[in-house]
Order: sequence, then structure tokens, then C-alpha cells
Amino acid sequence: MTLSRRALLAAAALAPVAQRAMADAPLIRRPIPSSGETLPAIGIGTSRRYEVAPVPEQVKPLREAIETFVKRGGSVIDTAPSYGTAEDVLGMILSEGDLRRNVFLATKVDTRGSEETKAQVARSLQRLRTDRLDLVAVHNLIDTANNLTVLRGLKEQKTLRYVGVTVWRDNQFDGLEPVMRAEKLDFVQVNYAIDNRAAAERVLPLAAEKGIAVMVNVPFGRDRLFKAVQGKEVPGFAKEFGCATWPQFFLKYVLGHPAVTCPIPGMAKAAYVEDNLGAAHDPLPDAGQRKQMEAFIDAL
Repeated sequence: MTLSRRALLAAAALAPVAQRAMADAPLIRRPIPSSGETLPAIGIGTSRRYEVAPVPEQVKPLREAIETFVKRGGSVIDTAPSYGTAEDVLGMILSEGDLRRNVFLATKVDTRGSEETKAQVARSLQRLRTDRLDLVAVHNLIDTANNLTVLRGLKEQKTLRYVGVTVWRDNQFDGLEPVMRAEKLDFVQVNYAIDNRAAAERVLPLAAEKGIAVMVNVPFGRDRLFKAVQGKEVPGFAKEFGCATWPQFFLKYVLGHPAVTCPIPGMAKAAYVEDNLGAAHDPLPDAGQRKQMEAFIDAL
């Protein structure tokens, strides 16, 4: 299912009255266990969709998306040096007005060697046009022990506020779990979706046990879920937990797990922001309703 079709589904399902009501309500916030600071429960991921030429005509819809996101109470934006031009694009957008002040800005490192990692963080600061990062995570467990040591040093220098690690495939869990047990982490980022639930068996319980905040990447399964529901209506039982569209259905499922801090779907248009943030409102599905959601998707 293409993104344009996704927009059509959302527009057809989301009534203007409901949309206005959601816009007026505060977003659910979840705590970062290591500090108690709370974050809005849905963020923006910038892989692929923000990898555009850093020129005004291509950046404009992305700026509109982020402006809408911040206006509606969002703050978490996740990027990485490996996401092409995404850091440059974000730097352009966040340098205007007071957007940077209202954004929890996360990026990553994927280098080997202390000096290379320090240099990469310095480049990210330059590209993002900021002097401080909220979170820097070790991307895909690359040189994890060394990179965490470097990042903790930068944290002491107040160049960054939190450290973490990321994965995006189930076959990385064998490497992730020992790191979560051995290292003091503020965040972990992991793949989790209603049709890809392995993280709920292994990673999410461990994060809750160790007091680690959880960002969730690919909550739509890289559009796999949209393809599965193409031409189908959101089931009637979803109204019980305030769900009007398929994106909200998928995101509310993820947020229904108490260990999840913040899913970070890609949002490249203001309309997607409005729709996705609709999931970050109570009520959320309880355990029984989540089982019902799983059964519905599994039967497709």
C-alpha cells in the first residue's frame, strides 16, 4: 500500500469533529525511568522520508509536518548520520523559530574507535545546528562497549543527556539482551509491531526490569501492515479504545504495552502527524483488547 493510499484511508476514516477533539486533548506522556522526565508517547522517525535534498522546496512539507507535530504537543524526533541527508534537513528545520527548544532530539553513532565516534558526534551537532543532543544511541550495537564509554564521557561534558543502543531486527536480540543486562542504559530502540511481536517476549520485559526507556521503530512494519489491511475497514471493536484509523490501530497496539515509551513512525506530511498523534490519547487497549487486535491481524 502506498503512502498516498494510506492518506486516503486516514482521510475517509477520521471525522473532522473527532480530529478537532483530539487536537485539543493533551498527548499521553511516558516517563524515562532513569530520570523521571516524561515524553509525549509518539515521536517522529526520519529514516527514508527525511532523506531529501536540503533545499527549500523539498524541505517544506517536512517543516510543515514538524511544525504541526510540535504544535500538537509532540517532541521526540529520531535520526542518524546514516540516514542520508536527514540530519542536514532537520538542522534546517529546527534552526528556525523556537522549534529546537521544543524538540527532544535523538541521533546515533555507528563508528569504531573513540576518536572516530567523537568526530561523528561533532559532525551531527554541526549538521543538526545545535550544541546539545538529548539522546545519542549506539546504532545496531556497533562497537557497543567502546561507543558507550565515549558517549558517557560526552554526557558528563553535557554534550548529550541520555545514552542508549538500537536494533531493528529480531535476529539482533541475542546481542541486545546481554548489553541491556550489563550496561546502564537510558534508552533502547527496538522493532515491534502488531505482526512482529518477538520484542514483547524478550526485550520489553527486560527493559521494564532494568528501568530502560523503549523507543519502537518500524511500528507499521515498513508499510507491511498497511498492505495487509488494504481495502478493509477498521474493526468496530476499535471504537472501544478511541481508534478511528488503521495508523491509530497499529500505534495504539504498540502503546498498549506498558514498557513502551515512544514509537517513532515516519511522518513526512502534516496530515500523517494529525492522524498518528490521534493514537497518543486515552483510552489505550487493555490486555484483552490487545489479544483481540492480534487475532484480527493474524487472521488476515
